[in-house]
Amino acid sequence: MSNRSSLARRLTAEFLGSAFLAAIVIGSGIAAQRLSPSDTGLELLENSAATAAGLFAVILMLGPVSGAHFNPVVSLADAALGGISWRDALAYLPAQVTGCVTGAVGANLMFARAAVSISAQHRASGAHALSEVIATAGLLLVIFALARSGRGATAPAAVGAYIGAAYWFTSSTSFANPAITIGRMFSDSFAGIAPSSAPVFITAQVGGGIAGVLLIRFLYPSLSPAQAADAVVPHEDSAPASSVK
Repeated sequence: MSNRSSLARRLTAEFLGSAFLAAIVIGSGIAAQRLSPSDTGLELLENSAATAAGLFAVILMLGPVSGAHFNPVVSLADAALGGISWRDALAYLPAQVTGCVTGAVGANLMFARAAVSISAQHRASGAHALSEVIATAGLLLVIFALARSGRGATAPAAVGAYIGAAYWFTSSTSFANPAITIGRMFSDSFAGIAPSSAPVFITAQVGGGIAGVLLIRFLYPSLSPAQAADAVVPHEDSAPASSVK
């Protein structure tokens, strides 16, 4: 298979995975609002449980094709750690963002709402920014600690579990992803975020990504780029995990 064809398949997987992720996050948020009106705690429980389970499934579905990043910070971290090329990482970004926006529109339509409704959920505060730094750094640590220690097969469950937990231990509900932050602007629902709050979240996520990469380099300093090639689960262009020495 040519590199161009392979990249096209991976970009398609990143687009589809990002779209499913946004549809899961936003759709379950809308459903939670309808099923449990005026009970924020129960709404968050329903939203977080659906997101954790859905993320686990989508990573299993598309990880073998693209590595299942669905997140610009993960792609850039993977490039910084030598797992994929910078060219491929930068190509992933628009696929992830357009996927998340598409998923947001799809979620709105599935619940008979306007295709696009700009969120009015204002979330930008110092506590929210700190939460996003910690949530994003922690996400990278989960992903790359498993990949760099030969436990990549457990990553789908671990990432789903971490995101489900981070909904609750962060005040921001752990977006931890610039693409999903952009997508969530397009749904005025429980899971939305106002456009004015998005730059704070994205800046904090980038900062968390830098912190995460530095921590990974410190905690796993002896591993070669080849050993870090699979950011989430092995994909079709990587050597099988069992063959990496």
